[in-house]
Amino acid sequence: MTALAAPSPKHRLSLLTVSRHCLTLGGRNLLHLKANPGEIIGFAVVQPLIVIALLVYVFGGAIAGNTDAYLQFALPGLIVQSSVTAVLTTGTGLHQDISNGLFDRLRSLPIARIAPLIGHLIGTLVRVTVGLVMLLAVGAVQGFEVRTGLWSLLAGLLLITLFAAGLAWLSMLVGLAAKSATTVHMFSGVLAVPLTFCSNVFVKTDTMPGWLQAWADINPISQEATALRALVSGGPVGNSVWWTLGWSVVMTAVFAPLAIQAYRRRV
Repeated sequence: MTALAAPSPKHRLSLLTVSRHCLTLGGRNLLHLKANPGEIIGFAVVQPLIVIALLVYVFGGAIAGNTDAYLQFALPGLIVQSSVTAVLTTGTGLHQDISNGLFDRLRSLPIARIAPLIGHLIGTLVRVTVGLVMLLAVGAVQGFEVRTGLWSLLAGLLLITLFAAGLAWLSMLVGLAAKSATTVHMFSGVLAVPLTFCSNVFVKTDTMPGWLQAWADINPISQEATALRALVSGGPVGNSVWWTLGWSVVMTAVFAPLAIQAYRRRV
């Protein structure tokens, strides 16, 4: 009777190795932009120009009476709106990679299992950051002024990135749980509309009906837009920065474990 050999213990990867794997796959996601330069040009250059032209120069005079004043109010809101819209596409790319069998091929490699998921998150945050910088650059050419200094501007961009990271976990959870790409697209559109349009991104909430104003005032997107306006244009910050940080922490704490659990079940 032959004795059964004890299974060899799995090799535990170091934190440095896991980080390197995550960064490598994050770079892989960014290589799509090199292969498709039209995507980054459209997202980072053309889209900001169109958005600013339509909202500021078409509607700005009617809303604020002056396009320059509306640009100063609207651009921070447009930055928030752009980051939310961009980060909600994370689940779509994740679902597409799983459907194409990419994650099955990656699973056969000696890499950290979590690396493909974190790689998607890194790629999304880099694209979001590029889009925000381009919006600021286009806005500056049009006359937008950063009135608080460089450090406040960097703090505002960091705050947007932290919130985007928390929201990205929700998008990835949907991408992992959904059975079809249509479901992921539908979720992104349905979530983006009430979050961005029922907020103070484009207009002040005191012009809204009472029931809608109540939602807009507690909407996390309104808190984020208020915080960014205060950090880049001056004015009272209030509790908006803390609310935004709180939402970022809560979304990450809730949706990151759920997304990781769904990812382990899926792949």
